[in-house]
Amino acid sequence: MITIRKASIDDLSVLLEFEQGIVEAERPYDSTMIEAHFHYYDIEEMLKREDCAIVVAEVDGQLVASGSARIQKGKPYNNFNSYAFLGFMYVSPAFRGQGLNQKIVDSLLEWSQSKGLTEVRLQVYSENNNAIRAYEKIGFKPILTEMRLIK
Repeated sequence: MITIRKASIDDLSVLLEFEQGIVEAERPYDSTMIEAHFHYYDIEEMLKREDCAIVVAEVDGQLVASGSARIQKGKPYNNFNSYAFLGFMYVSPAFRGQGLNQKIVDSLLEWSQSKGLTEVRLQVYSENNNAIRAYEKIGFKPILTEMRLIK
């Protein structure tokens, strides 16, 4: 049985493992990542913030997926003041392909809507075709491509 719920401080050790899973999954897409251990997120702080939500998926009491949404200010030229930025999206390898990412995103969209946010954004590496397809299936569309030049 799958349960989607808000994460708690008791989940921190597993959430930190998920974060490292994200780092390792994204390393092949970004040659600028340092080889040393690092953190993308301050997960403990995120768990305390009112402008941020972390949700997890449990299967038979085991945490198997996560995602987050945080409120970001829009740019002065946007027609919205704030938006939800999704991140920390992770599904344990053994549980991929079972619709857990969709359930996590649905929960984060509900949270975003409860905060009055109609704009939702996320970032994904342009070569991560599986993730792009998954997010497009949900309804996300690309709007900007970040480019770089390495000399």
